[in-house]
Amino acid sequence: MGTRNLGGDAAADFQRATREVEAVGLRPEVRLTEVPAPTRIAPYAVALTAEVVSSTEDDDELASGRFVLLHDPSEPEAWGGAWRVVSFARAELEPEMATDPMLGDVGWSWLTDSLQSCDAHAVAEAGTVTRVVSQGYGGLVDNGTSVEMEVRASWTPVAPGGVGLGAHFEAWGTLLCTIAGLPPLPEGVVALPGQRR
Repeated sequence: MGTRNLGGDAAADFQRATREVEAVGLRPEVRLTEVPAPTRIAPYAVALTAEVVSSTEDDDELASGRFVLLHDPSEPEAWGGAWRVVSFARAELEPEMATDPMLGDVGWSWLTDSLQSCDAHAVAEAGTVTRVVSQGYGGLVDNGTSVEMEVRASWTPVAPGGVGLGAHFEAWGTLLCTIAGLPPLPEGVVALPGQRR
């Protein structure tokens, strides 16, 4: 995983954190790709994108998302710590969900429940839940109505020295699978690592 400006204890903490993230076994339906990380926000950063695909032969995309882990030893005031996760998760929903007044609350609860279930402690959580309704007209009338939901969120992990950041990556993976509509894994079942490109 990528880094820049490595030096001293901060570099060691970041490398430890990225190894911890790499060791997380997300569900096999999650396909990960490392992408260029933002370079101006923090001295250390890594970014991954993901697609959640169906387990059928056609590999239909059920959801997509992005996970960015930032580390700034100067602890920016807005972060409230040295680490920051910036993420999003997006999926198409059933058209009847478009008018559900609780959709935003449900989307945000999927994030907070995922963090809690993975024992990923965080502070300074912030985000939005957006729904987009598209209706086809004219030559696109056959497309009908589609509804897309997106959960954009950032939070500061409580992870001294970068220890415990794998739980935050796992929580994001859980959110992705929830928004994709995958049922939770049965108790005691361990996910195999997802494919990385």
